[in-house]
Amino acid sequence: MSERYDRGMKVRREVLGDAHVDRAEAAKTPFDQSFQSLITEGAWGTVWASDRLTRRERSMLTVALLAATGNFEEIPMHIRATARTGASREDIAEALQHVAIYAGVPKANHALKLAKQTYAEMEENDE
Repeated sequence: MSERYDRGMKVRREVLGDAHVDRAEAAKTPFDQSFQSLITEGAWGTVWASDRLTRRERSMLTVALLAATGNFEEIPMHIRATARTGASREDIAEALQHVAIYAGVPKANHALKLAKQTYAEMEENDE
């Protein structure tokens, strides 16, 4: 693997946690091997590895962008990641208010619902 892949895997584990990454790696097949390498190198080894923004800021941007584009499936994963990135619940609520104004209230409303559910699960599981 490349240096960017190795750096991406390190950052991915730091942000998402070993348990999540281990599950994703165990589920990887020859069919999605190239895709998994792409996101490890591109998203985690390039974008998330950059020091131009803090991980807190990246969490806020990521949740807002997922909500604004209607990609709700990954919001819970990124809400869980806030425990490691430093983005507070208040940070996420503020980011989703921007989504409401600039991308639409229904998208922000649904993202808030998912965030609330995920935070409740985190509390229940002491995450």
